[in-house]
Amino acid sequence: MAAAAAFSVVEDPGRLVKRTAAMTIGVACAVLAIKYLAYMVTGSVALFSDALESIVNVVAGLVALWAVSVSYKPADSDHPFGHTKAEYFSAVIEGVLIVLAALLILREAWGAYLSPRAIEAPLLGIAINGVATAINLVWAQVLVRKGREHRSPALDADGRHIMADVVTSVGVLAGLAIAGATGWSILDPALAALVALNILREGWKVVASSLSGLMDRALDAQEEARVREIISKYGEGALEVHDVKTRIAGRAIFIEFHMVVASSMSVGAAHVICDRLEDALQAEFDGARVLIHVEPEAEAKQVGVPVI
Repeated sequence: MAAAAAFSVVEDPGRLVKRTAAMTIGVACAVLAIKYLAYMVTGSVALFSDALESIVNVVAGLVALWAVSVSYKPADSDHPFGHTKAEYFSAVIEGVLIVLAALLILREAWGAYLSPRAIEAPLLGIAINGVATAINLVWAQVLVRKGREHRSPALDADGRHIMADVVTSVGVLAGLAIAGATGWSILDPALAALVALNILREGWKVVASSLSGLMDRALDAQEEARVREIISKYGEGALEVHDVKTRIAGRAIFIEFHMVVASSMSVGAAHVICDRLEDALQAEFDGARVLIHVEPEAEAKQVGVPVI
């Protein structure tokens, strides 16, 4: 057991995220084929709208794979802070595609409302679509977990979008069951319209979240509180810390603050404190980039983070 552990290799996070993004395309294609089969069997415009959203999933998967590949490129002279924000562009594009799909679905729903038609083999169509929905449910949970674990906005957005697709599909299947039992063909376009409205809502959430990231959103309140706790715990030797700022750029986290030390303290001693703080913060926030501005005691504001 010890020998096996000694030779175990930890997989590169970038490669894992890229492989997950690539697998998403394959899953989306399979789900699209299954959902389109359900539409062909029934002729239901609601199932057609569900299949149309899967086309968006395929395109979004391709965009996400491109964005993830770019985001893991190392920093260069033109991008000294890296390329991590590329994933936000993927999420914005996905949001736009979601809105476009919703508008196309509304057009199909309106046409079906004007010319309602009976649904053929509803039970078979429900069963076929149910298989695709189950696949989406499992994969959406994988994407959301991987997206949060690796701080990947592209994977997280993909997962949340597919989870919304699952909720939509469940509603469609329930509505089709009712339509098949009652013969109310008007339920079909009505369900398609509801699908479109739900997709519009999800598209807005994806776009809004991505735009927030592009504007350098700070860590959430709980994480910021943890930053301050670490500074207080590991800042022994400093007099005060103030102007603590954080921001998120894709999976990268930036933390900066001013640290006040005694004017008589040597540069070497202040550097030791900075190293200790950087190590502690990077241990808590994997890959965090920490910038500390050292100031003499005359710059103390007496409103910073107390250091023991």
